[in-house]
Formats: sequence, C-alpha cells, structure tokens
Amino acid sequence: MSTFDIRRPRGTDAAAIHDLVAEHDTSVIGRPDMTLTDVADVLEELDLENDSWLIHEGGRVLGWGYAQRQMDSDNVEIDVRARTPQAAALLWDTVTERARRLASEAGHAQVRMDIAVYEQDAAMRAAASERGFAPATSFHRMRIDFPAPAPASVPGTTVETGSPHDEELKRTAHGIQQVGFAQHFGFVPRTFEEWAETMERSSANDWNQLLVARAGGEPAAMLLGTDQFVEDEDCGYVRTLAVLPRFRGRGLGKLLLGHAFAADERRGRVGTILHVDSNNTTPALGLYLSAGMRPVLAIDVWRKVVGGS
Repeated sequence: MSTFDIRRPRGTDAAAIHDLVAEHDTSVIGRPDMTLTDVADVLEELDLENDSWLIHEGGRVLGWGYAQRQMDSDNVEIDVRARTPQAAALLWDTVTERARRLASEAGHAQVRMDIAVYEQDAAMRAAASERGFAPATSFHRMRIDFPAPAPASVPGTTVETGSPHDEELKRTAHGIQQVGFAQHFGFVPRTFEEWAETMERSSANDWNQLLVARAGGEPAAMLLGTDQFVEDEDCGYVRTLAVLPRFRGRGLGKLLLGHAFAADERRGRVGTILHVDSNNTTPALGLYLSAGMRPVLAIDVWRKVVGGS
C-alpha cells in the first residue's frame, strides 16, 4: 500500500501545483486552463495553514485540494486535483470534512459545498456523484474575437471609467453589483471593503477597467474587467457585469459590453472572454450571444448540502 506524505502547501509550491493542474486540464480539455500566475493567485487567497493540502509520494506531487468558505456564509467552494485515484479519494474526504467544519465555525447548521467540473471530465463527475454531489448549474465561457461591433448608444446614458484612486466610483459599482447579483447562483453579500480587498488580492485586477453607466444621472449598471486571460489567451476578461433591476431591458448591459470590447481592442487584445450562468435569473446568455460572443467551454457546478459538524 502506498504511503502518502500530506502537508500544507506554501507559495513556493505554485510551480509544482501548476504542473499538476495543467496535466489534469490537458487530459480533459486538451490544454492547460490555468497559468502559473493563476495558481499563485489562488494560493494567495487561501488560508494555507488550515484549508489546503498537498499529497506527495517519493517527492512527487500527487494531489492538491482545498476548501474555501465564501465570507461567513454556509457556502464553501472545494477543489480536488490528483494524479491517482488513491490521492483523489483522500483529498475528497479531507476537503469535504473541512467544508463542514468551516460552515459550523461560522455558526451554520448546514454547509453548501460547490465544486466546478468541466463538462467533459467524466472521472471528476463520477467522483462527485459517488459522494452525493449533483449538478446545480452550468457556466458557459463566452468569447468574442476582434474586430468587434462598435459600442451601442443608449439615449440619456453616460459611461464613466474608473481608476485606482476613484473610490467614489468603486463604491457606486459595488452597490450596483450587490443589488444586481442578489438573486444569482452562489451570491454572497460583501461589504465594500471585503469586495475591494477580494478584487485587489488578484494580480489581474485593474480598476482602470471599471465602467459605470448612469441613466438620467442615476447609477444603473457596472462592468469590471481584469487581465485574467491576457497571459494565456491574449484576451480581456469581463469579471462582473451587473444591471440594477429597475434599469434592465434598456440595453445597458450591451452598452457596457461594447465599451469593454472597444477598450480591450485598444489595448491590443485579440478578444474578450467572460463566464455566464446558464440558469441566470436574467437572460444573460442571450445578451452575450446578441453582442457577438460565442460559447467555447462549459463548466458545471456540482453541489452537496449537508448538516454541519
């Protein structure tokens, strides 16, 4: 029987973890889907001393897993990447148990555990199903290649561009995002400080890519772009697009997308990418298709709800 060495990962393990993740992704979708920078960002976000594990055997990394509670909610995101079934099984047990404890520590009687699984990943889907997880929703990765259509115009609407020092516009965008996403899958309320800290912890963050649309002078919609897909795809990325409910149906989402596409094209990018929940409470998928985007990848979220411990 194999004997595993289990320890907490460190930031210096990013390259070894990236090799593991890239190998897994290539076997499933034909190419790596995370860069070394992406992995380093994830490690920066995690509580490495409590919520993440590495499995070694003979000096080789066999697996990596983590559990990450979303603020103080009962929602915990988990991930498991492993080179062997034995390492995978051990990590599944470890991260799901930690997820239960994280929910309990936050005072919740239950935990909602979510794991993202590529649509093509038969092994991961089977592992999730065996452990009582079930598909909860699907996210489509959408992409548009340039040149893109010229930005639409909406009468009575202005668009403002953010900057690292414009805190007022950031706070306005945060308010729109919190209300606009309140009914969406996986939403967890965040204060402005929590939201801004989450954004700034990522090396891909760029407040210059923040857009806020005002209708009749009132804040109505926001878009936040980042550089997450610059390194591997040479594309811009729309991390967040939100429209306040009372302003929906006026073309503000398409307006901001057009401005984001034009800005990415000016930056020399070859396209723009975003993710959309196919079960969104708003018809977002139709919006992105109408803006000239196309689906290029599907990622399912599998969920299991159990009592805390």
